[in-house]
Amino acid sequence: MPGRLISRDFFEDSPENVAPRLLGKLLVTRGANGQPLAGRIVEVEAYLGPHHDQPDPAAHTHRGPTPRNLVLFGPAGHAYLYFIYGKYFCANISCEREGLGGGILLRALEPVIGIAEMAKNRGLDKDAPARLISSGPSRLCLALGLTRPLHNGLDVTSSTSPLQVRDDGFAESQCIITPRIGIRHAVDLPLRFALRGHACVSGPRKLAG
Repeated sequence: MPGRLISRDFFEDSPENVAPRLLGKLLVTRGANGQPLAGRIVEVEAYLGPHHDQPDPAAHTHRGPTPRNLVLFGPAGHAYLYFIYGKYFCANISCEREGLGGGILLRALEPVIGIAEMAKNRGLDKDAPARLISSGPSRLCLALGLTRPLHNGLDVTSSTSPLQVRDDGFAESQCIITPRIGIRHAVDLPLRFALRGHACVSGPRKLAG
């Protein structure tokens, strides 16, 4: 696996603090042949727990713990996968102290290792533009083969986990902050974080914020 494993205390903070620090880190799993697949995190969104002073009705934890969202109320640094539109998955990572329900949605990756396999998982040619491979929450899950049955609840801070967050020493460039996109509630909260000017950021090509 590339780089060094991120420790749990990295995630034991509020989502709006963890989210920008997550930019530039690697999300790593293993492909069908057992070799690493890795993407650099270039865009995330923070979702606040129900204890937060600022209500966040867009968060899955807004109404408290349920069988579906229980991972987010557990220890920090665990993967929370959910199903959308009847066919796609989205990946999140729990943060905050246990019981508080904060999380971060992974919105876009830059393919780094195992690019040909990631493209194949997306049904694309191996030379497809990086933006088409893993730009967007559901695209990145398809590229890495992430699903709720296989990956929900995994500890991304464990050296034995099939899904990890790692640091390869990448120096973060400037971060831009905007309102979150693709939601209907709390649309004005400035909780979307992205690497400025990065080609793999999802949504509008020209970010302002």
